[in-house]
Amino acid sequence: MSLKPGELREPPVSLYVHMPWCVQKCPYCDFNSHQLRQELPESVYIEALLIDLQQEAKRLGSRQISTVFIGGGTPSLFSAESISGLLSGIKQTVQYSEAMEVTLEANPGTLDISRFNGYPDAGVNRLSVGVQSFADQHLQKLGRIHDGQAARQAVTMARQCGFANLNTDLMHGLPEQTIESAMSDVQHAIDLDVPHISHYQLTLEPDTPFYYKKPVLPEMDDLWEIQLACHNLLSDNGYHQYEISAWSKPGHECRHNYNYWQFGDYIGIGAGAHGKLTCEQTQSVTRRWKHKSPQRYIEHINASHPEQSIEGQHVVDHRELPFEFLMNHLRLTSGFEIEIFKQRTGMAIDCLEPELSGCIQQNLLFRSNQGIACTAFGWRHLDAILEQFLPELEVDRV
Repeated sequence: MSLKPGELREPPVSLYVHMPWCVQKCPYCDFNSHQLRQELPESVYIEALLIDLQQEAKRLGSRQISTVFIGGGTPSLFSAESISGLLSGIKQTVQYSEAMEVTLEANPGTLDISRFNGYPDAGVNRLSVGVQSFADQHLQKLGRIHDGQAARQAVTMARQCGFANLNTDLMHGLPEQTIESAMSDVQHAIDLDVPHISHYQLTLEPDTPFYYKKPVLPEMDDLWEIQLACHNLLSDNGYHQYEISAWSKPGHECRHNYNYWQFGDYIGIGAGAHGKLTCEQTQSVTRRWKHKSPQRYIEHINASHPEQSIEGQHVVDHRELPFEFLMNHLRLTSGFEIEIFKQRTGMAIDCLEPELSGCIQQNLLFRSNQGIACTAFGWRHLDAILEQFLPELEVDRV
């Protein structure tokens, strides 16, 4: 690839809020989550988040926040009153869209009816329930604190409390999982009339208990059969796949995640939160991340040194931008528009040659009037596609 920097345009910007505590750590999880061993420091942490946001807001200028995602960890450990205070503080600190999507992640083992009733009043308009499976035996192997009945009750209560915009997370490729049990999980979500389903494969991430003591997982051919059967079931029931692991009824796509996959911008507040921000003035894209330790994060904020809560910052080399763009955008069934590629990377589409033409000839990618996307065959081999666009970042010699 021959890369010549062009002109970057500022994309839409979202806000990610990280709540780092869980009741217990799941053996497959590599997120920045910490087992809660004492009383939850709700008010102290909410105050720290809003001070953090004040610092991040200085980088936004007049840009509006279009979506908020409160993730974790287990955000549903926080009361509706705390979430209300957080969202009120956000609206007082940054400019935001009146149609802002506000998602809260919730786990069935931490929910009760009072919280379900309180979250919509607090300003949450989308709930994402971490079900993972409706089968007791699989939930036990995954180290979850809820059972299948609690999962069903959580989704039912969410609907009863007015969450029309609702997601359930489902894993497949679980230890000793069969095609029938995987399809049963999906059917449960369909029967509960969930409008958005995240359906993703269990992966063994480094530095997790599952990585060091590997469970017996389905064979590769079985994994493909499980995925194909579940996806056919979803399609037959009116769900459309708009991203590798995301299925929804029309109008219920996750706008926050969509912004990630379109290589949009986002700021992150909270312990371990990451952000990515494009600046037209400096023609640069900067990534920054906060300290992972909740205690250290709070200590820096409380000591009136919020800038010290930043663990690292990196200005992305322009040679990395096309690869980062493709790594996100090619996850979408729609692929990407050429004009969006220019705006988000500052590059002409020609910079992807000759690799782009090679992928088209190999039936991995296809070009349409709208832009470029993966073929069905290419989607199965996305890693192989991306490898062809890895940037060469060797040190330049003087």
